[in-house]
Amino acid sequence: MLTPAFDLSQDPDFLTVAIRVPYARVSEFDVYFEGVDFKFYAKPYFLRLTLPGRIVENGNEQGSYDADKGIFTIRLPKETPGHHFEGLNMLTALLAPRKSRTAKPLVEEIGASEVSEEGVEDDNDEFDWEIEQSPYEEVPESALNPNCRYGFGNLRSGVFQRLQDELSDVIDIRDPDFTSAAERRQKRLAAELSKFDPDHYLADFMEDEAVKQVLEYNPWWTDLYSEMMTSLGKSQEEENLAALVSFSEEEKYQLRKFVNKSYLLDKRAHRQVYYSLIDILLAYCYETRVTEGERNVESAWNIRKLSPTLCWFETWTNIHEILVSFGRRVLCYPLYRHFQLVMKSYRDTIKILQLGKSAVLKCLLDIHKIFQENDPAYILNDLYISDYCVWIQKAKSKKLAALAEALKKASLTKAQLGLELEELEAAAFLVQEEETTSKAGVHSTSRQQTPASSSETSGSEESEGSTSPETEESDSEQEEPVGGESETGHSLLGPFVEESSMALLLNDGGMCRGTTFLGSDDGRGQPLASPRAPRASGPLIQELGEQLETSVQISEPKDSAAGQQGSVLERESQQTPEDRLLSGLICY
Repeated sequence: MLTPAFDLSQDPDFLTVAIRVPYARVSEFDVYFEGVDFKFYAKPYFLRLTLPGRIVENGNEQGSYDADKGIFTIRLPKETPGHHFEGLNMLTALLAPRKSRTAKPLVEEIGASEVSEEGVEDDNDEFDWEIEQSPYEEVPESALNPNCRYGFGNLRSGVFQRLQDELSDVIDIRDPDFTSAAERRQKRLAAELSKFDPDHYLADFMEDEAVKQVLEYNPWWTDLYSEMMTSLGKSQEEENLAALVSFSEEEKYQLRKFVNKSYLLDKRAHRQVYYSLIDILLAYCYETRVTEGERNVESAWNIRKLSPTLCWFETWTNIHEILVSFGRRVLCYPLYRHFQLVMKSYRDTIKILQLGKSAVLKCLLDIHKIFQENDPAYILNDLYISDYCVWIQKAKSKKLAALAEALKKASLTKAQLGLELEELEAAAFLVQEEETTSKAGVHSTSRQQTPASSSETSGSEESEGSTSPETEESDSEQEEPVGGESETGHSLLGPFVEESSMALLLNDGGMCRGTTFLGSDDGRGQPLASPRAPRASGPLIQELGEQLETSVQISEPKDSAAGQQGSVLERESQQTPEDRLLSGLICY
């Protein structure tokens, strides 16, 4: 027999069951309902449901069949009109039998004959989130249990003895069957410290454009949460909140494939289940945000890497250490390592828990699908996620609300992560401030040097064409050759007459050009016609070209013209006629 696809809805007076049975014979079907039992048969389909409320046969029941879609629609009157049926979207729980029809088990679960939304838990039992304290006793763990336990509710052991080949691709811990919980935590903390990269963290902290983009993304639960808060503000009816979350056909198909079962958990294991649920949801919220709802090949790696429950089989004692562990792993492993992403995922998890079981189940179904499509990660479905998908359908709604309130009261700071984040940020800001100050200083210096360099350039142009008398005299002493050529070298460095300046340039070949410039500002840069040298001075010019191999430019600034006039007249009296002839020379 095949279990058909089905969907349940309700109004104040009727429960509607829509059953999709393509290719079934319309003339051969049977429907049976009484109390909380509902049965439907149309070969080869068979459906049996345990309803969360009672229905009655009073002649108002209706049925119809859509041949194009192959859907039977059956409207069943409620025994108590106006009664709201909770958990109609918990399909796995609805498929459970009302009572066991097999032989009595060796371990009997008290109250298992009645399956309700709250499952086997006592409604009057208040859940204490504070860990129970007891005197310390030194008892070797190996004496109590030779194999360490893990998985949903710590119900599994010895699994990885058969999966050594795939072990390294799924979890970070080696030999989990023989590693105690204390050793797992110690090794996890050491691995996180060795993996933390300050450069990567500071790069995301200082250049956070990509991080800001993912922080602004609104996942699917954001709008539902806003709608829930709006509805709670208008009316305090929480029974209608479950209708905010709807499941797709694919998710309903996933729910029908799960095998319904009950979980016998003690108080400690029960607390571990709730705590590990927070840890898994934190990792899922981070993955959903950074990928903006678009799954990729790294999604499975992100979720299991950020959840110590999944990759280290970690056990928890309080909510704060869950947040600390998640924050450390976010700053050590994924692509985006920013503390704001930690806090955003924390607030997203609170919203999901406040939306109730349906929202949590939707997240778990998505995780189950991601792991199922990843070859090594499917083992985590068998260890954790599949059991969570079945268990959450029977969990108490008030306990999820209490868990959300406990998570909301928790707090997390950067200092509590133990990675010296505040010191790194302070050092980064100090370096940035120094670089900014240095750049500002260089910029202001360059701005000051720019006009100065231009004035120095104009000044250098003048200084290149003019020298002081002391400089001229020292230069004449340096350029004066030994022997009878001293008089010729001295005449070359003599000053110019009539407060004008002349540049005398000689190249390696002995050819030179002289250009006379006015000493005044108005005439600066304007070449004046110079008389040609007489023919008798030709050998002298060649002799001067042989002595000088570099260009010499002599000019006279305006301010020093008066001061140099006396030295000019003095030197003119000492010069020979040939020297006076060279003072107005322009040679080519």
